Amino acid sequence: MSEATTAAEHIKCLIIGSGPAGYTAAIYAARANLKPVMYQGLQPGGQLTITNDVENFPGYPDGIMGPEMMEDLKKQAARFGTDIRYGIATSVDFSGHPHRVTVDEKVELTADTIIIATGASAKWLGLPSEQRLNGSGVSACAVCDGFFYRGKDVAIVGAGDTAAEEATYLANLCNKVYMIVRKGEMRASKIMQKRVLDNPKIEVLWNTVTDEILGEHAVDGARVKNVLDGSTRDLAIEGFFVAIGHEPNSKIFQPYLHHDEQGYLKTIPGTAKTNVDGVFACGDVQDYTYRQAVTAAGSGCMAALDAERYLAALGDH
Repeated sequence: MSEATTAAEHIKCLIIGSGPAGYTAAIYAARANLKPVMYQGLQPGGQLTITNDVENFPGYPDGIMGPEMMEDLKKQAARFGTDIRYGIATSVDFSGHPHRVTVDEKVELTADTIIIATGASAKWLGLPSEQRLNGSGVSACAVCDGFFYRGKDVAIVGAGDTAAEEATYLANLCNKVYMIVRKGEMRASKIMQKRVLDNPKIEVLWNTVTDEILGEHAVDGARVKNVLDGSTRDLAIEGFFVAIGHEPNSKIFQPYLHHDEQGYLKTIPGTAKTNVDGVFACGDVQDYTYRQAVTAAGSGCMAALDAERYLAALGDH
């Protein structure tokens, strides 16, 4: 039978994306006998697969490597019967029931319930040294990794509320925080700016951009440039944090699902429900506030329970 005439596979509970939210949703959905099928997406395991040490997830007193933790969650989801597959959802149609999803632009699926756990991707500066040292001193999450730089000098790039909040957080741990701001002013709210400017541990470098992150195997400095006079300066630092925002991986869902101006999917408060019946969202694709592994896992649990209750109300479970 040709590919064009092959009937679409029908799935009771389809999970799009992996990571703490997706795998937790899979564990709960599988234990509820929803026979979940997961497509792992572009980055199986999500952002934690590029995070070395995770020390703030409950249950790991000695910490755990991000990739190892994601492999543990994957095995746990598989143990209960989750069908875990490689593939990327490339288009969706939520205009009717069942919902339709295309994977890798060729595999057609229909689903009674869909749990979206596609996460968000950190925005980066685009420097080769940034990519090379990612996980070796370069981070996009001060709350996740700031602990490793206690008593050390670090730098953070950004000018919004998140950058200001993370700079203040780092100042509680670190010896010195350089805040690199491209313009002569911040976008952050006045109260957040005041906290930064009043903190003696934070030095704001105005009208400054990063030329290069220095270090062979780990960060040991950053070369910054003043955009007004072209002068450069080398900062002696051991940690380099990028806080210029995240982009939720939600583009293919936006024609059907309510979202904010940044693209984060909106859920009904206290639930994982979207505006489309049978479609649920969890993890960083809908969380622009906390963006932590533990909160993502919690929302994955919520999504699976909401999906189970939705099917039960329809008499399908």
